Amino acid sequence: MKLEHKSIIITGSSRGIGKEIAVLLAKNGAKVVVNYTRSKDAAEETIAEINKNGGTAIALQADVSKKEEVIRLFDETIRAFGKVDVLINNAGIMTNKPFKDFSQDDFTSQFDVNVRGVFNTMQEAYAKLTDNGIIINFSSSTTKLMLPSYGIYAATKAAVEQMTRVFSKEVGRGISVNAIAPGPTKTELFLEGKSEEFIAKLKGMNAFGRLADPIDIAKIVLFLASDDSKWISGQVIGANGAMI
Repeated sequence: MKLEHKSIIITGSSRGIGKEIAVLLAKNGAKVVVNYTRSKDAAEETIAEINKNGGTAIALQADVSKKEEVIRLFDETIRAFGKVDVLINNAGIMTNKPFKDFSQDDFTSQFDVNVRGVFNTMQEAYAKLTDNGIIINFSSSTTKLMLPSYGIYAATKAAVEQMTRVFSKEVGRGISVNAIAPGPTKTELFLEGKSEEFIAKLKGMNAFGRLADPIDIAKIVLFLASDDSKWISGQVIGANGAMI
């Protein structure tokens, strides 16, 4: 029960990696906020799974790209659980296209969620996260892979990495701030629209010949969310099976 007595917000946690994180952290004693934007049914399914395992969780709707909704997310968490100890910025969207095919709206939507969303939550955490709290941001190994069609998505994640490094030195109060950068992981978001040939190529680029399962990433987040990780801060942790 590494996370007993901790209250944790996980953005975008109704499905995929975020859901796996929510379930695992609740199993380890955390009180979990399953945040969602539109997927209410999926969030309720995640809550039901956590409750079935004896955990504690609530679902809170908030679009992290909107400042006022982030304020509400923190305030409602504090009303429900009394505090926020850990913030996990998992919410994100991905659109893959060559540079020449991106519209202004494509560009804006990715930066609004992936970058502004992290900016908004970290700003709120500056005052409302408990002393000695923990922030975990999600980057991506695409920042180093330079895959065609990932240019804008990778740019958003590079921005998250730099905000992580700077904020770790600004926030104070014993709060640690890190980012995790997963490689290809078997989620609906990642697999959508990809050919079997491309998936096979990605599997062959790491040391284990497979894509990550969401639980592989969740186990690393469990460590980062625990006090065992407190001497790590301002770092980007690669989670890609030696892909890069």
